[in-house]
Amino acid sequence: MSSPNSNPRATGSGSVKQTGTGPRVNAPARPTQKPSNSAPGNRPTGNRPGLVKPAPKAKARKARLLVSKVDPWSVLKMSFLLSVALGIVTVVAAIVIWTVLDLTGIFDGVNDLLREIAGTESGGFDLRQFASLGQVVSFATIIAVVNVVLLTALAMLSAVLYDISSTLVGGIGVTLTDD
Repeated sequence: MSSPNSNPRATGSGSVKQTGTGPRVNAPARPTQKPSNSAPGNRPTGNRPGLVKPAPKAKARKARLLVSKVDPWSVLKMSFLLSVALGIVTVVAAIVIWTVLDLTGIFDGVNDLLREIAGTESGGFDLRQFASLGQVVSFATIIAVVNVVLLTALAMLSAVLYDISSTLVGGIGVTLTDD
């Protein structure tokens, strides 16, 4: 039963030769050949061999999509939030405009002009009593609340009408590209 064994650590009887510390493990062998520079990813650039050439930039992808349905509930929520923001801007703008008109003396100039036109015996007209800051803010708030209701209702109605018309026509085409 003698068979040639290609294992260099094996003895003639097929057993492993052991020393006092356990089996001997050899280090992994190093590759005998260096990678060639003729591979497509390993082309040398200029006088610096071994650098990898960057990949060419990919062409921009395009996707043609159709907006065939708009969810009325999401349109209602978004339009409500945007119209509330517009209402806040309306009230703040009314306060700022009234304050600027008061600080620049426009109200006094209008009062003087009305006294000259009407005469002194008319008892005088004070524009600040007619359009005080409280009245202007109240009017702007009423306008803002009406705008919130109207804009929200119109946006939702527009979404429903779009859904109906997109079933007939197919929707709006959109092309998306990568940059």
